[in-house]
Amino acid sequence: MDEKNFKLILAYDGRAYEGWQRQLAKPTIQQVMEDGLRQILGYKTTVISSGRTDTGVHALHQVCHFKAQTTLEPIIIKKALNSLLPRDIRVKQAEEVPLSFHARYDAQSKLYEYRILNREEPDIFLRHYVWHIIPQLDLANISACLSLLLGKHDFSSFRSARSENVNPVREMLRAELEHQEDGLLIFTFQSDGFLRHMVRNMVGTLVGVGKGRISVSQFQEILEAHDRCVAGIKAPAQGLFLKMVFYK
Repeated sequence: MDEKNFKLILAYDGRAYEGWQRQLAKPTIQQVMEDGLRQILGYKTTVISSGRTDTGVHALHQVCHFKAQTTLEPIIIKKALNSLLPRDIRVKQAEEVPLSFHARYDAQSKLYEYRILNREEPDIFLRHYVWHIIPQLDLANISACLSLLLGKHDFSSFRSARSENVNPVREMLRAELEHQEDGLLIFTFQSDGFLRHMVRNMVGTLVGVGKGRISVSQFQEILEAHDRCVAGIKAPAQGLFLKMVFYK
């Protein structure tokens, strides 16, 4: 029987998981996916994602792939997995792709959203999916700083410790802020790659700008310093969503 390559698109609520990558004695998305496929296929296979999401981070469109020798069609694998997976993980799409396809190495760029609820009253239904900030943020200064992130930069100032990325240079394709009703702020970042905790560190520093603790010129100095110690706090995980992964 010939080996096949299957591409899956997942959505998941990351609250109950220690991120994507399998770990000892801690629940992860990869572990749940591989355990489900083992029940379906009868043997262990490795599921490779477009990138690791961290503890508590959500995904609206995570791409992954696995290889298997099976006669099962993608639609059957999708239905079988969804019948086994917990309710906070869902296979949105399954398809057979060429054996050469690699969810991580073939990705051209990724798009993340970070959501902030900027008003006095919290929202009990959104509390697990936003960062609630009471002081009114200066959105004009935040937007000015977002424009500074566009293009190729060394993002070391926003890279957390233990990052496995050797090269800290990334190209930021989009860095935008949308102000929706009832105080909901949505940051959008699209880049050819992200360093460890890069989005959360950027957002935490931008909130410092919004609170008046960091000026626009100081934000530029932080970016150019290439030093994590000079940047702001790391935003909490619950507001971060992997929204899309782009391929050729």
